[in-house]
Amino acid sequence: MDAWMTLLGLQVLLLPLLAHYTAHTSTLSFVAVGDWGGVPNAPFHTAREMANAKEMARTVQMMGADFIMSLGDNFYFTGVHDANDKRFQETFEDVFSDRALRNVPWYVLAGNHDHLGNVSAQIAYSKVSKRWNFPSPYYRLRFKIPRTNMTVAIFMLDTVMLCGNSDDFVSQQPTMPQDLGVARTQLSWLKKQLAVAKEDYVLVAGHYPIWSIAEHGPTRCLVKHLKPLLATYGVTAYLCGHDHNLQYLQDENGVGYVLSGAGNFMDPSVRHQRKVPNGYLRFHYGSEDSLGGFTHVEISPKEMTITYIEASGKSLFKTSLPRRPRL
Repeated sequence: MDAWMTLLGLQVLLLPLLAHYTAHTSTLSFVAVGDWGGVPNAPFHTAREMANAKEMARTVQMMGADFIMSLGDNFYFTGVHDANDKRFQETFEDVFSDRALRNVPWYVLAGNHDHLGNVSAQIAYSKVSKRWNFPSPYYRLRFKIPRTNMTVAIFMLDTVMLCGNSDDFVSQQPTMPQDLGVARTQLSWLKKQLAVAKEDYVLVAGHYPIWSIAEHGPTRCLVKHLKPLLATYGVTAYLCGHDHNLQYLQDENGVGYVLSGAGNFMDPSVRHQRKVPNGYLRFHYGSEDSLGGFTHVEISPKEMTITYIEASGKSLFKTSLPRRPRL
């Protein structure tokens, strides 16, 4: 009788685990976090960054994540000097140190503050850290949704090289790229890639937002050069940071705009509310007394689900986007 009861007890314990495992085997999921880059003085991290790291670990355990997408401003306020810079240890490795995060790969892109330092050092750090992946300023990722024949393409951009750097304290807008030829090359690479992308989901990610109601507002250069490509080539969503809050917007073509810039600071500003077309904004969260947050993205054969999670553990908003029609 005792043995039977023990077996029954084990079954009860294992059932939720099995259900959890089954639910997550035919999905691809990741955490997207931006603007998480600590501070340049001891202890080199903020309470918000620490809270985000802790909640990200819990989310990875509960909801699963195949990788973490970093949306730029990885090291405040002036990036890093070289691949041996202590900031890699103090702001990244020591903060995202939970056992649940140790083997989860990061895919990284650069923000405006990273460009005030040495971006090539962040790229070189890929050879130092087993989980930091930053192969070049812009690059393509391709994933298969487990146990299906569905695929996902992600284009990681350098929007600072595309549009120019922006001094957060003087001007809110990047005025022009440092090298026009380099900017054109990146845009032309993206156009060619999108034109032939046959994947079931196509995502584009960069630091600057296309649309935002907050402090920096829409990035004019991206509204002009990048936004038209998203509709033309049937992109599922654009992911970004830069503004220090959480936003979800959707345009008339069904393209989703996921702004996740709350990894280290929170800014309640909605000063550019009128610069975003009516009806686009579906969700905004920038509460100053919040510990920040991030997004969890889960891609199934049917749809892509985006959940906005506060660092306190609260689910703030959830939405989904359909799979692209098969060509």
